[in-house]
Amino acid sequence: MFPIRIPALRERKDDIPLLVEYLVERNSKKVGKRFRHIQKDTLALFQEYDWPGNIRELQNVVERAVILCENETFSIDEAWLQGKALQHSKPVTLRSGMLAAVEKEFADRQRQIIESALEAAGGRVSGENGAAERLGVAPQTLDSKIASLGIDKRKLKTARSKKKL
Repeated sequence: MFPIRIPALRERKDDIPLLVEYLVERNSKKVGKRFRHIQKDTLALFQEYDWPGNIRELQNVVERAVILCENETFSIDEAWLQGKALQHSKPVTLRSGMLAAVEKEFADRQRQIIESALEAAGGRVSGENGAAERLGVAPQTLDSKIASLGIDKRKLKTARSKKKL
């Protein structure tokens, strides 16, 4: 036996448009639909996403979109991958210049507020007295923001328990 290493989908971003085209065609035949185009923004979104579930996750997303698409252009709702993509993304990187400085200040202020709420909630995002409830936002929204800002919830959970000692 010889081991064969097949790179993960995230390592083959250039293959994604071809795979999406194939999967759209295959799934649209199953449900009796026909798509004339694939939205470019959708392909770009697919290529930006890390696909931790690899090809099976891509298949599931395409199948769901084929079922839900109502016109002849295949597209997905950006929110389907947005939360997931943020979980695997790097902390916010900003451009230089005046606008970048303002954006950085805003991101830093958001980070401070969220970290403070997480610390007060013992690192919990949702539930009674969780950080989301304290901030008045949905837990999914807060999870997305935590990921995009690169906040480590575990660090804040341990910071609270150290203060109690």
